Amino acid sequence: MKPFVFLAALAPFLWLLFRSATGRLSANPIEDITLTTGIWTLRLLLITLAVTPIRRITGWHRIIQYRRMLGLFAFFYATLHLSTYIVLDQGLAFQFILPDIVKRPYITAGMVAFASMLPLAITSTKGWIRRLGRRWQVLHRLVYVSAVAAVVHFLWKVKVAVGEPVYYAAILAALLLFRVAWRLRRAEVTVRRPSLQR
Repeated sequence: MKPFVFLAALAPFLWLLFRSATGRLSANPIEDITLTTGIWTLRLLLITLAVTPIRRITGWHRIIQYRRMLGLFAFFYATLHLSTYIVLDQGLAFQFILPDIVKRPYITAGMVAFASMLPLAITSTKGWIRRLGRRWQVLHRLVYVSAVAAVVHFLWKVKVAVGEPVYYAAILAALLLFRVAWRLRRAEVTVRRPSLQR
């Protein structure tokens, strides 16, 4: 299944390349590229976060092997998204880029999302997992920060609290609430077991 998951995650990028090469982008191609890479960053972040709930609900434990690949693809699209802004949109004019990041809250949120993903991508190898041990799991909770910041980035960018941004925010809220409910349930079971043993 891994090659199929890989191709499925890569397909939006290949389609974007095809559209660019054949002149099928709109009159504002930079905006098209920015929106496409941004949307797929958010989608893959949410899909990555959905792996654990799916595994716990269905008992399909093998799905966990795809989580790292999906997370790295989310970072891949995030890098394309940021590069489009810095290179194509701003022309590497950092004297304008840095003030823009500070001045516009939605760009600030986007940078927080990317900065949170960077250490996750760097430490995603088996070598880093061995080196960090239990600290690896703590570090990789940054994915929650990244996902929340990405949703906020999208909401603030469109400035409309309806439609697609709200759907993504609702999906993220559901995924986070599932994790909270699962932890509370486990804590309750842990408390009950010593009582039963007595």
